[in-house]
Amino acid sequence: MNALQQAAVAAPTPIEVPNRRLRVVEEPSRRRRPKLIYGVVALVGALTIGAAQMGLSILTMQSSYELSALTQESRELTWKKQILYDEVAGLGSPQYLAANASALGMVINESPSYLRLSDGALLGAGQVSLGTSSVDAIGRAAVPNALITDTPLVTAPDATIEGAPVAPEVVVTDDGVSNTPPPLTDGLPTPSTH
Repeated sequence: MNALQQAAVAAPTPIEVPNRRLRVVEEPSRRRRPKLIYGVVALVGALTIGAAQMGLSILTMQSSYELSALTQESRELTWKKQILYDEVAGLGSPQYLAANASALGMVINESPSYLRLSDGALLGAGQVSLGTSSVDAIGRAAVPNALITDTPLVTAPDATIEGAPVAPEVVVTDDGVSNTPPPLTDGLPTPSTH
């Protein structure tokens, strides 16, 4: 083979290109107007969604006002509960109980007696306490209890712990000596050193 034949064999064969045809684009057709029903449905849907949002907003605000009112009522009831608790604590205080016991005529026994439950034995003197108590329950030396300052006593509704105390009755025996030690009115008794 000669060089000319080899060059003809090695040269690529031309590929046929299709003819391109140019054509004119047609004018677009006019768009049709949307139907009226679609617009009405969209408008009604938007109004429904707006009304639902407003209704939920109103209900939420009303609930928050109710919650605020209930919170305030709960706070007031807690305060009233604390006031009642303080009143009950004052009425159960030893000072108020002792003042009522004294107003009812009860006295502290100087030699107390005890009942043993296991065998029913009476331990102590077993005698009735005579006279008055040496402890002045309504005395001015007692620490004042602010919870019961204005609470009336059981037997004397006009008297309070701060009011006039019930005058103790002193029982004098035959030899002129009382059967109880002097009442504690100004604190603990101390010996006179002067």
